[in-house]
Amino acid sequence: MATNIDKEKRKIKSVKKMKEIMTLYYIDAKTAADNGKKVAWITSGGPVEPLIAMDIIPVYPENHGAMIGAAKMGVDLCEKAEAMGYAGDLCSYARSDISCATVNGGPIGGLPRPDLLVCGNNICGTVLKWYEIQARYFDVPLFIFDTPFCHTAFHPEMRRYVRTQIDEYIVFLESATGKKLDRDRMVEVGRLSVEGQRLWQAVLDTTINKPAPMSAFDAFFHLALIVTLRGTRQAVDYYQELLAEMNQRVRDGIGAVPRESYRLLWDNLPIWYRTKWLSDKFAAHDACLVADTYTSAWCGSLRYMDENDFLTSMAEGYTRIYLNIGVDEMARMVGEMVDKYDVDGLVMHSNRSCKPYSFGQYDIRKIVEDGKGIPSLIIEADMCDERNFSESQIEMRIEAFIEMLKQKDGQ
Repeated sequence: MATNIDKEKRKIKSVKKMKEIMTLYYIDAKTAADNGKKVAWITSGGPVEPLIAMDIIPVYPENHGAMIGAAKMGVDLCEKAEAMGYAGDLCSYARSDISCATVNGGPIGGLPRPDLLVCGNNICGTVLKWYEIQARYFDVPLFIFDTPFCHTAFHPEMRRYVRTQIDEYIVFLESATGKKLDRDRMVEVGRLSVEGQRLWQAVLDTTINKPAPMSAFDAFFHLALIVTLRGTRQAVDYYQELLAEMNQRVRDGIGAVPRESYRLLWDNLPIWYRTKWLSDKFAAHDACLVADTYTSAWCGSLRYMDENDFLTSMAEGYTRIYLNIGVDEMARMVGEMVDKYDVDGLVMHSNRSCKPYSFGQYDIRKIVEDGKGIPSLIIEADMCDERNFSESQIEMRIEAFIEMLKQKDGQ
C-alpha cells in the first residue's frame, strides 16, 4: 500500500500554477467590460487565434460544462434545461450551458456575458443550434465557421473554401471591435499557438516512458490552457514548466501509478464527475491510462500547421481535427497511439452526449482489436449528466476487463 510520503511525491506540482492561471483568466473575463475589453464565446474546436490577436477574451462554454460536471452540478442544470423544453437526449454541455445562462448558475456563478459568439462546426452539429439559441438570448452577433467533413481526404477546394471564411471571420471581428487586425500581432500569435501545441504534444509524449509520469486523468486537467489560452506566451511558459516537471519525474522514476503493470488508452471525453473514482479504480489494479484521444486532439493537426503562414494553414488544421474525419482515419490514429504508447488495452467511453465521438466506436474497436490484438472495454456514461452513470455496472466491467488483461499477460 502506498504511504502518504509516496502519494505526496507523486503529486504534480504544476497543478497549483494551473489553478492560479485559470482563476485569473476567469476574473479577467468577468471584469472585461470594466476594463474596456470584449468577450467572445467560442466552441472548443473554433479558431481562437484571431481573437487573441485582437485582445478579445475567449470563453468556452464547453470548458464551463466540464467544470459543471466536475463540480457535480450537471444534473440540476440539465433538469432545468429539460424543464425549459429541451430534450434530455441533447448534449449535456449544451443543456447545462443554456439553463446556466438564465440563472447564472454553475461553479463560478455563470459565464461573463458575451459580446459576440464564434461557432465552429468541426466538432459536431449540436453547437450550431446551441449557439444560435445563445445569440438570440444575449442578442449578440454570431459567426459560424463552417468546415467540410473529411470523410476520406482533404481536397484543395476545402482549403480555398475555409480560407475564404478566415478572411470573413477577421472582417467580422473588426466590425465587432471597431478596430483593424494587427497583422504582425497575428503572426506572433500564430507562432505561439504552434509552439504551445508542440509543447503540449511533448508533455503528452512523456508517457511513452515506463512508468508513465502522468496519466490521462492528469492530462484532462492540464489541457485547459492549450484550449483556453492557445496562442499566448502564458500557455507556452506554462507548458515549458510542465514539460520540465514531467521530464524530471521520468528521471526520478516517479510514475502516476506506483506499480504500473498495464498501460491503457482512453477514447472520448472524460466522465468529469467521476475522474478520481475511475483513476483510483484503475490504479488499484496497477493500470495506468497513459494516453487518450481527447487531449491529443488539440495538437493532432500540428502536421498541417505552418507557423510561417498561419492564417492559410489554419484552413487545413481546423478542418482535419479528430472529430471531423472518417471512422477509418480515426481507427488508424488510435492504432498509431496503441503502438506509440505501447498500450495493452483500450478503454472507450460511450458518451451519451457526444454522438460524433461515440457513434463509430464499435467499428473502431473492432478494427483496433483485429489489427493490434488488444482487448477493449466500453463504458456507457455521459460526460456531465450523472443520471447516465451506473457505478456497479461499470465497476463489474472494469473488473472483467482487468481479468482479460491478466489472462492475456499469462497471469
